[in-house]
Amino acid sequence: MTRWVLHVDMDQFLAAVELLRRPELVGLPVVVGGRGDPTERAVVSTASYEAREFGIRSGMPLKAAVRRCPDAVFLPVDFPVYEAASAQVMQTLRDFPGATVQLLGWDEAFVGIDSDDVEATARAIQAAVLAATDLHCSVGIGDTTVRAKNATDFGKPRGIFRLTRDNWLEVMGHRPTTALWGVGKRIAERLAALGIRTVAELAAAPDEPLVAEFGPNTGPHIGRLGRGLGATTVDDTPWVARAHGHETTYQQNLVTPEEIAAAVRVLAEQVVEAIRAEDRPCIRVHLKVRFAPFFTVTRVRKLAEPTYDPAVIADTALALLLKMEDDRPIRLLGVRAEMVPPEGGYDPPRSHGRRGAP
Repeated sequence: MTRWVLHVDMDQFLAAVELLRRPELVGLPVVVGGRGDPTERAVVSTASYEAREFGIRSGMPLKAAVRRCPDAVFLPVDFPVYEAASAQVMQTLRDFPGATVQLLGWDEAFVGIDSDDVEATARAIQAAVLAATDLHCSVGIGDTTVRAKNATDFGKPRGIFRLTRDNWLEVMGHRPTTALWGVGKRIAERLAALGIRTVAELAAAPDEPLVAEFGPNTGPHIGRLGRGLGATTVDDTPWVARAHGHETTYQQNLVTPEEIAAAVRVLAEQVVEAIRAEDRPCIRVHLKVRFAPFFTVTRVRKLAEPTYDPAVIADTALALLLKMEDDRPIRLLGVRAEMVPPEGGYDPPRSHGRRGAP
């Protein structure tokens, strides 16, 4: 019996949950984002497959989405409903016989499983999730987490696909490096400057130029991604957050020092509530600012001593903003409180970070 890594990814998750509540919208282009008002500043959280045919994608401004598809149905984000659906999905995976589950986000997880017929097992998992939640998922099968994660895209929607050492380069080799999980546009541009444009070229690249470009840890890691290498087992150790943050996109730009300070203090209060629940005080303050029209800057400062005081966190964030010496109007602010490590420190880092947790 072989130990496999499965990547279970819910299909059009937020939109699918909304369609369960609004079955009359099935088959229509549906966009979930913000308060459901495409005239406001907000981004697409999820688009149904029908909406994606118009080029609508997650992260796209709602204003751009409505231009691409004026007839789309826009719905507000309803976090409690999605969290409840996610919890049901993840519990179904945990209840599957012999499964080890590692959460990646509220709509995806790795599942470690022993199986002699892994495709049949993947179909059984799909059936169990559908029976428990009325939601469909796709399953990527791999001999590493990296290959399983990349395999899922080939199975969507509602399908199954297997990527292993035997067919990795056959399937992935000719594709651009951006096809890899963990390689975004910026990394791909830096790889292209080294003459590396495809997965096969990255898989064959020696470590030396990658180390020179990305550093002694990240460089070899990117090279391993090109070869599909990653963890071969699923780690179900509970995830421990390093920080909590909140950010807000404002419908009207913040201009005056008074309204900026008030906004930062609201965000500081929100993050303090979150870190108090963790029982770990803030040791570093991270500030994110998006100036109008769309220029984003982040800054971080270590505190003299750990604190739960929202005034200290807010004043530190405002000091970081003041140091930028930029008086352009602000359309987004974010404050993030990095907490002191838990007793015993953090677990060794996994191959990739999480997008969130249900």
